Amino acid sequence: MNKKDKKNSSARRPYTFKRVSENLYKVIETGGYYALVKRGGKQIRRSLKTTDKALAKRRLAELKQKASKLRTGKENASITFERYSKRWIEAKAASLKSKTIRRMKDCLQGIKPYLGNTLIRNITYQDCERWLIGRGKELKASAYRQERQLMIGVLKAAERDGIILDNPATQLPNKKLPKIVIQVPTHDQFRSLIKQMRQADSRGIHGAYLVELLAYSGMRLNEAINLTWRDIDFDRGCFTVTGGEYGTKNHEIRTVPLFPAMRELLERIRSDRTEINPDYVTPIKGARTLMANAAKKAGIPRFTHHSMRHYFCSNAIEVGIDFKVIAGWLGHKDGGILVAKTYGHLRDTHSFEMAKRMTVNASQKEAFNVVSLTEKGAEHI
Repeated sequence: MNKKDKKNSSARRPYTFKRVSENLYKVIETGGYYALVKRGGKQIRRSLKTTDKALAKRRLAELKQKASKLRTGKENASITFERYSKRWIEAKAASLKSKTIRRMKDCLQGIKPYLGNTLIRNITYQDCERWLIGRGKELKASAYRQERQLMIGVLKAAERDGIILDNPATQLPNKKLPKIVIQVPTHDQFRSLIKQMRQADSRGIHGAYLVELLAYSGMRLNEAINLTWRDIDFDRGCFTVTGGEYGTKNHEIRTVPLFPAMRELLERIRSDRTEINPDYVTPIKGARTLMANAAKKAGIPRFTHHSMRHYFCSNAIEVGIDFKVIAGWLGHKDGGILVAKTYGHLRDTHSFEMAKRMTVNASQKEAFNVVSLTEKGAEHI
């Protein structure tokens, strides 16, 4: 027998288990420990992933405690992945947008051929792996992640409900999303875009208002098109972002300062107020086609509604606003982490540009960019 055959023969040989104590077994060949627990007439065997006896006993105790919470009723024993998933999605419908629910249902259709008829209580990693092998390669990263996340969410709920002991889908590898290049218009490109949109027709003018509103407020499209005049407090100098019927992305209302450029824009819109949706600041729901046509005529890249949110952020960073403050204006709850991660390079670029202006040296006759200490307020520097 050659080395290869010997190796294959060894790999096929079953392990020898030695009972150490109640529910605890040791693999003679590897020294590792396994647990064997019975619950509701079903045997649960788990590797305790250790060769240390004391640690194995602690993990066994945790496993037994977890197994004791399993519910062994007839309903749990007979429910399939598809039926349980539909019930889970229906329960989510009250708190999620209809668009999100539709996407979840689409994801379920992709998973159904692989797990749909399998009893939830019997699902193993090998079952999840069948989806990975059969579906994983054909899906783009974003669609793959959505289906994987649905599977994890459904099985997590089943674990919470005491139907399964643990969630095998969490072991599925994730797909990296392609790096998205953020398209941020320059000031000249932004002005050219607005100019071309205004020259189109009345709808183009309203489209330009919407694009300016996005650029001067940092709001998402859904937030901007649902902004009403009642949400704006000119006296206090602020506006409230509600997101209308569907709410904001994080389902929280926020109050944001009324920035000078936005105040001036609102005054213009108010003087040109249309009879179409008079309660709303902007009468149209989007300007994608108008933006694309204007960009083509102006000879500049095509920008999206969300590009204007990026434009707002880049302007805020350019004038030195703190990441945490910007995050609050945008409706982020992470204290500025995402803003720093996404736009941090802009601050670095701006810092280097500002450094070029630091040209004062001892040989100059006049220090043009040094604040005179006799100026008002200089004593507080």
